[in-house]
Amino acid sequence: MAEPIDNRTHTETRATETTHATNGAARRALPFWHYLAAAALGALNTLSFAPTPHGGWLAIAIFALFYFWLTRTTGWKSALFTGWAFGFGNFVSGVWWLYVSMHFYGGMPAVLAGAALVLFSLYLGLYPALAALVWSFCAGHAKQGSSGELPFSPTWHGAFAFASAWALGEWARGYVFTGFPWLASGYAQVDGPLAGFAPIVGVYGVGWVLALVAALVAQAVLRAGGTKGHGASPRRGAVATPALLALAVIAAGLLLSLVSWTQPSGTPLDVRLLQGNVKQDMKFSEQGMIDALNEFQKLITEKPADLVVTPETAVPVLVQEIPQKFGRDIRAFADGTHTAILFGAVGGTITSDGRVVDYTNSLFGITPGQNGLYRYDKHHLVPFGEFVPWGFRWFVNLMNIPLGDFARGAPVQPPLRVHGELVAVNICYEDIFGEEIARTVRESPASPGILINSTNLAWFGDTIALDQHLQIARMRSLETGRPMLRATNTGATAAIDAKGRVIARLPTFTVGSLDVKVEGTSGFTPYVTSGNNTVIAVSLLLLALGFAFGPAFKGAKARKRTNGK
Repeated sequence: MAEPIDNRTHTETRATETTHATNGAARRALPFWHYLAAAALGALNTLSFAPTPHGGWLAIAIFALFYFWLTRTTGWKSALFTGWAFGFGNFVSGVWWLYVSMHFYGGMPAVLAGAALVLFSLYLGLYPALAALVWSFCAGHAKQGSSGELPFSPTWHGAFAFASAWALGEWARGYVFTGFPWLASGYAQVDGPLAGFAPIVGVYGVGWVLALVAALVAQAVLRAGGTKGHGASPRRGAVATPALLALAVIAAGLLLSLVSWTQPSGTPLDVRLLQGNVKQDMKFSEQGMIDALNEFQKLITEKPADLVVTPETAVPVLVQEIPQKFGRDIRAFADGTHTAILFGAVGGTITSDGRVVDYTNSLFGITPGQNGLYRYDKHHLVPFGEFVPWGFRWFVNLMNIPLGDFARGAPVQPPLRVHGELVAVNICYEDIFGEEIARTVRESPASPGILINSTNLAWFGDTIALDQHLQIARMRSLETGRPMLRATNTGATAAIDAKGRVIARLPTFTVGSLDVKVEGTSGFTPYVTSGNNTVIAVSLLLLALGFAFGPAFKGAKARKRTNGK
């Protein structure tokens, strides 16, 4: 006798076929244009940084689109390559000025310099790729062990996992192999709505907040479009809640910008910041050295101030080999006018047999009425420019960069005292490492109230690097609550107040001095106290929770509902 026909059989068969079709579609590789679009979006993100005004708002929109693009991925591989493409587009367009330093000033052949830029950008792109990979394992199919379902859903745990993975990726990029945190996403917020978070959690924390806001915006838009629930009409709260939370976070950032975490302290100083505009290709020639010494002697002794600051290696010779006339003249000027002088030169130790060892990129200070020199030796050296990484001597030999191997100074060095005010100095790109600047402020026996950056930047010509570096310096002021003064060779020589605002600036590629009055500050911001520990700890905790309870917990609830029917 034939078994009775179950009315559910035909329906279940069609459902099974539909599920298999959906799973098959999800398993298919994403088209190549998906990754090209991600790379183009990364390139567009370069416009959110300086010199674009108020690029922080643009960054929110771009990251929301990037997060939406990640939700289209169907597994950890597609997520990883989407992040890699975004990162490559961002870095190859954002640090292209490295080509200028390698080719035009380093003498590397154009083809090799271009290839080096591409390879370096591919390397830097690994960090956004790893962030996307971690996000996929904490927020979607990779955690469930299958890619045969719908693309990633815009969920709460997904938004927080994205913020946390992104922040950890940027932190790792600023740490591994001595670090290269240039274009950290938080820098775009210096003039943006999220700048108020900088004194609390630093640039990586600002990047965390940016990624969270962007993910929440994308979550609200995607749910409003019916993505949630396979085309069903979304609940009003499912759309409104993430949107309102994103607005609340932006409002908090704007309000926090009004908070003063440090207080004015000490007597204001009259400072002169010098800009020599010495051409890089002439700087280390014999005639170029003579011209530079004459130019800076003139600029230093032009008129008195409490402090005069020159750019990095403004005196392009070993300090022991400075011409006697130059040394006597600036010492007499310092003593006669009560002007402290901070000048850049090459440090070194001369052995008993006349050899020079332990070259350093240094700043030397002359204090009126006192014998001896203050000395600061650069600690965080530039790979390939100031030290040669193991195995890359051949690469450095392709460039024509003098003095490519320096010794390091101590991580925390005493500040310079100027008329009772303590000044902490750093050289060149040391100011892109916010945790090191915060450590100097925190661990100095007496906390400095003013920060000074002395840099060259002529290596990068007339490129966006000059404005980007100024934006980075402004972030250091926001993080520490201290004014930052910058003396550069070609620009941007500027004075930044404790709120990160540029209060004075010299035109680039001009010779002159910037006269400013600056008042130091006292007190610690939360970021100075805790550094990057807060954002690292919070990110690791949220990723662990997302990995343990996110997609798995959601799947368990779905199975429970199914079994209950």
